[in-house]
Amino acid sequence: MHSLKTDPESEPQMPDKNESLREIRINPIVPSESVLVATARNMRPRKQEDPAPRDTRKHVEQCPFCKGNEDETPPTINAWPDDENWEIRIVENLYPILGEDQQSDGLTFGLQQAIEGYGRHEVVIDHGEHGIALQDMTPVHIQQMFITYQERMQILYDSDKRIHYVLAFKNFGPAAGASIAHTHSQIIAMPVIPENVYNEVQNSREYYNKHHRCVFCSLIDEALTYEATIYDRDSGQVQRKINVGQYVIERSEHFIAIKPFASRYEWEIHIMPLDHQADFLEASTDHLADFAGLLKRTMQRLDTVIGGAQYNYFIHAIPHGEDYEDSHSSYHWHLEICPRTSIPNGFELGSGLFVNTVSPEVAAEKLRAVKLDEASGTA
Repeated sequence: MHSLKTDPESEPQMPDKNESLREIRINPIVPSESVLVATARNMRPRKQEDPAPRDTRKHVEQCPFCKGNEDETPPTINAWPDDENWEIRIVENLYPILGEDQQSDGLTFGLQQAIEGYGRHEVVIDHGEHGIALQDMTPVHIQQMFITYQERMQILYDSDKRIHYVLAFKNFGPAAGASIAHTHSQIIAMPVIPENVYNEVQNSREYYNKHHRCVFCSLIDEALTYEATIYDRDSGQVQRKINVGQYVIERSEHFIAIKPFASRYEWEIHIMPLDHQADFLEASTDHLADFAGLLKRTMQRLDTVIGGAQYNYFIHAIPHGEDYEDSHSSYHWHLEICPRTSIPNGFELGSGLFVNTVSPEVAAEKLRAVKLDEASGTA
């Protein structure tokens, strides 16, 4: 990947040439996906860029998402705590990817096929303050954000039988595709199952049929209990050590934050329930309070290490419908956080193979090493 804007003082130290890593790692959830970990690429000459500026103002007069400008957006669909004193507000997206304004019967012409682009595209204005970052929000507010996702996703699933999947996601920063600086996330209801979710569900089902266990639960158990030393067959020298907790960034009573072994992005983190749960909509209010605290601390770690984190996050959960009723035992909902510190290059686009220039083990160690002030909740 090409380098993107990062904080020079926060950038990870360059690995020693003798310690450089070059290996292809297989995604255990979707084995057809693989990542090339090539840490030596981080030593190539490149121009250092300044960190991308972030708009930290509390209110911007011209921003359509700021309080007082409600008439510049479509009408409020829902708000918390109420329409007048809102801190979280949902509106329709003015430029929807999918919508219900056009009806068509689809099209089949030879090998070409199209289906109706029906759906809903909504914006969740995450906070009343224009430039507040996720790690600066209170845990109670973050909890309410995810409760809001839950409530709206359930309504969208119930609204039309043509809706097969509802995706909640957040783009933060220009590098992550955010077109408006005011903190917001989005919910899209669609008539198809996204390919990456479909592949996760199918491969998880195959793993369960073979091992009678959820693959996500197995990964959590390995992260908390597994250690190994791998020796060279001829010399007997230690080649690799895998220590208990090596990939764990942080854990709480009900959730765990893990650095994937086959990380597509240098600072990618997944958060998932410690106990098996397939549907995000079934997460309890108490559990989401615990989740919110873990997410806040995880974002503080990321922001401290890479400086001014720009990122995407999205929730992957079991699709709704009869075809997926038998997958509740095999699938595990989770939040994927993908900081955007680089952009794909021609090799990645042409091969479909992500290139990660920071060892996941080193990244996990740096993130764990951040000292958080438990009292104030700051790094």
